[in-house]
Amino acid sequence: MLTLPRSLSLTPDQFAQVCAANPEAVLELDADGTLIEMTPTGGNTSARNSALVFQLQSWARTVDGWIVFESSGGFRLADGSVRSPDASLVRLDRWRALSEAEREGFPPLCPDLVVELASPSDQLEPLRQKMASYISNGARLGWLLLPRRRTVEVWSSDPATQAAPFSALSDASRLEATADFPGLVIELEQIWAD
Repeated sequence: MLTLPRSLSLTPDQFAQVCAANPEAVLELDADGTLIEMTPTGGNTSARNSALVFQLQSWARTVDGWIVFESSGGFRLADGSVRSPDASLVRLDRWRALSEAEREGFPPLCPDLVVELASPSDQLEPLRQKMASYISNGARLGWLLLPRRRTVEVWSSDPATQAAPFSALSDASRLEATADFPGLVIELEQIWAD
């Protein structure tokens, strides 16, 4: 059992030590050094996330130059936070530019595409803050999937594409990525299904 005082502020290196000492814990680190405890997902959310990662992996195998990550992989962002998107894509050249030690730990980069899949217990505002953090740390595209609403919030790093931080797609059955991810389409019916 992991019990830490709420006032504790960790550096990314200290966070890595806490994770190594508690491999069963599901944790993230906020930019201010606050430890964020995550709970395991339920069965429906886990199955949805598997369908999502499968589709990303299938796309990455048809095009060169991408690597796919699932929800247990943490990334050390420029603001000092360590985040674990439910699914993500990184350009292979960016991945290969890292040292072996950087790849073994929490890679010091923000994925190019980040996807968060809301669980029934998730609060919307913290998920939106997380998406905003990904974009401000260098993600080119972010998708926040809200299965109960059958809605996707599309977050973009290109300020010319939208006036608000995100645009919402309601009751969509397909999700097409921007030109940065040529040909990437997610079949949402596989994600929305129970």
